[in-house]
Amino acid sequence: MAEKEVNIPVADPNDPYAMPAAMPSSADNERRSFEVEDFKMPTRKQEDWRYTPLERIEEFFNVFTPSGETKVSVSNIDGTPIDETKVTKSVINRDEAPSGSIMKPNDRVSAVEWNSGSKTVVVSISGELDQPVLVDVEGHGTDLDSLHLVLKVADRTHGDIVVRHQGLARLAEGVEIITGKDSHVSTTFVQEWDKGSKHVGNQRIHVGDNASLRHAVVTLGGDVVRLRMDQEFGGPQGDLNMLGIYFAEAGQHLEHRTMVVHNYPECKSRVVYKGALDGKNAHSTWVGNALIQPQAPNTDSYELNRNLVLTPGPVADSEPNLEIENGNIIGAGHASSVGHFDDEELFYLQSRGITESEARKLVVRGFFADLIEQIGVPSIAEHLMNVIDRRLARGESADMQAVLEDK
Repeated sequence: MAEKEVNIPVADPNDPYAMPAAMPSSADNERRSFEVEDFKMPTRKQEDWRYTPLERIEEFFNVFTPSGETKVSVSNIDGTPIDETKVTKSVINRDEAPSGSIMKPNDRVSAVEWNSGSKTVVVSISGELDQPVLVDVEGHGTDLDSLHLVLKVADRTHGDIVVRHQGLARLAEGVEIITGKDSHVSTTFVQEWDKGSKHVGNQRIHVGDNASLRHAVVTLGGDVVRLRMDQEFGGPQGDLNMLGIYFAEAGQHLEHRTMVVHNYPECKSRVVYKGALDGKNAHSTWVGNALIQPQAPNTDSYELNRNLVLTPGPVADSEPNLEIENGNIIGAGHASSVGHFDDEELFYLQSRGITESEARKLVVRGFFADLIEQIGVPSIAEHLMNVIDRRLARGESADMQAVLEDK
C-alpha cells in the first residue's frame, strides 16, 4: 500500500497572519455551551480544575433552585441616588437580550449558573458619569443562590463602575460586560465576603471597537472564591487593562483565571495580578492565558503575576500561558513569580531604625499600593488599603495595630 502523502502548509513571509496556525489553539478546542451536560463533571485531571479544591465547591456542579437571598442595589459611590438619565437598573428574563449575548458558558459551573436562575439584572450606563456607580451585591445566608449580571455600556460613554460583594453567601455568579464603541470605562469587582462564604463566578467581557476598559478584581474575603474572566475585542484598536489583587489567609482558596483573546488588529492588553498569602493552608491560584489569533496583526500583549508569601505554609500556583498564531505583532510576553520578602529591602528599612515587624508591613503595603492606585477610584483605593492594613495588623500588639490602622 502506497503511503499517503502529507502536505505541510507553508506560510507566506509577506503575509504571516493570512494562514491560520497548523495546530489548534486553546480557544479552538474549548467547548462553549448553555447546556450543563455538554460539560464533564470536573476532576483534578482536567486542566481547568487541577488547582481547585473540588470537594469544597461540588454543590455548584449540578443545577439547583436558587434561594433568592442575594440582593442587588445600585447607587452612586457616595450613596446618593443614581441619575436615571445616565444609569438604569432593570430585571429581565434570563433568555432575553442582552442577557446571554456575550459568548457562552465555558465550563460546567458557568452553565449551571445560567440554568439555575430565571432572571438577569441589567445595569446600563451612558454619557459622562459625574461619579462612579456602585453595584452592591449582598449575601444574606448560605443557601445556594444564583445571580446573572449584565453591565451594558453605551457608545462613547466615560465612567467607572464598582461591583462590591459582601455579606454571607454561597453564590454562583455570571457577569457579562459589554462596552460600546469609543467608550472609556473602568469596572472594579471587590470580593469582601464574610467567613463561610463561597463564590464561583464567570465573567464574559466584550471590549468595543476603539474602546478602552480597565477591569480590576480585588478578592479579600470568602472561604473559597474562584473567578474566571474571558474577554474578546469587538473591533480594532481596543485597549484592555486587567488588574488583580488578592490576599489569602489561613484556609482560604482564592483562584483567578484570565483569558485574553486578540481577535482584531492593533489591540493592546495588559494583565497584572498581585497576591499575598499569610497562614497555614492559604492557597492562591492565578492562571493567565493570552491568545493572539492570525487575524490580529500589530497586537501588543503582556501578562504578569507576582505572589508574596508572608509565612510558612501557604501555597501559590502561578501559571502564565501565551499562544501566538501571528508573526506580525508589536510585542507579547509574560512573567510570574512566587517568593518571600526581599532580604535587602528588609535590611534597608531596619537600618533606618524600623523594626522587622514594621518593615514587613511596609513592604506589603508597597507591594499592593501601585495597583490599588491604578484602580482610579479614590474612595475604593483608600478603603482597600485600610482593609489590607487591618489584615496585616492581626496578631500584632495593640500598639502595632494602632500604627497600621492609622495609616
